[in-house]
Amino acid sequence: METIKNYLENMFSHLPNTPEVQKAKYELYQMMEDKYNELISEGKSDNEAIGIVISEFGNLDELADSLGIKSFVDPSQAMPAAKTLSRETAAAFLRDSAKQAYLTAFGVLLCILASLGPIFSECIPRSLASPDASDAIGITFLFLCVAVAVGFFIFSGSISSKWSYLKQEPYCIDFETANWVIERKESYRSTHAMLLTVGIMLCILCAVPAIIISSLNTKSTFADSLSGGLVLVFIAIGVFMIVFTNMKKSSFDKLLSLNGAQTMGGNFVPSQNGKVHYENPVVAAIMSVYWSTVTCIYLCWSFITFDWGITWIIWPIAAIINSLVENLLGDKHGN
Repeated sequence: METIKNYLENMFSHLPNTPEVQKAKYELYQMMEDKYNELISEGKSDNEAIGIVISEFGNLDELADSLGIKSFVDPSQAMPAAKTLSRETAAAFLRDSAKQAYLTAFGVLLCILASLGPIFSECIPRSLASPDASDAIGITFLFLCVAVAVGFFIFSGSISSKWSYLKQEPYCIDFETANWVIERKESYRSTHAMLLTVGIMLCILCAVPAIIISSLNTKSTFADSLSGGLVLVFIAIGVFMIVFTNMKKSSFDKLLSLNGAQTMGGNFVPSQNGKVHYENPVVAAIMSVYWSTVTCIYLCWSFITFDWGITWIIWPIAAIINSLVENLLGDKHGN
């Protein structure tokens, strides 16, 4: 019956998502199931039964009138046809998206670590290099890291441009491919949660090494540089994990979102309604950078005042504000 169900889903995938079409789909499935069970009881093999059922009920044009959906099957009334993305192509998209996520995340990591050059250049003994030479070494390291990072960003962009046709032309995925993508997404859920959790923890705990080194009262240039350097290392690794896992997770959502909710094909992919939409463009722009801004304010406030026992209060306050804005100005149904 799984083969019949897949065939039925593909038959209806491009029809508009209306109560009439949903009812017709259910009725046709019941008819196909009854016929299949009847053939099996008569001694037909599974393949024979499936073949007979599909040959008898597989032409929607012939059944449209009796199912009451002739107007929807009519080409002049049907939804615009979309090309179907094969499972192999979907798998290639996910592989390329993972590469793109890694390159982008690593580029961001290098941009953050680039500041280590100027920080640790102060630790170079004067017997080995003059102050000007030390500064030059630090600045050179900074620009080298940024240059490599830009290279990663460009390479990542070239991978992304390979799939630009998915935005320019109408595409969809069939029932079997959608199920495969959903399974892959679910299997990645625990990994995503772990990477996201560890990444956020590293960003929050980035000041711990600095606090520990400061408490040792070690008054040396190296200790000061190490203190600041470890903060950047913690943040860089944390941001790398966050960027990588979010980009990889979004690749599954991009594939599933090819099936719009306005067609029956949208029935066999998870609803995209969990996302909050804002009609006001100003609010939408602000909320798109809300949490990154909160994080920046938290870190700046904490490092300037070193009142870590107080600055944490920004997180529950930010969460309350976010919840209020979502409920008052947001629309989770995207209407």
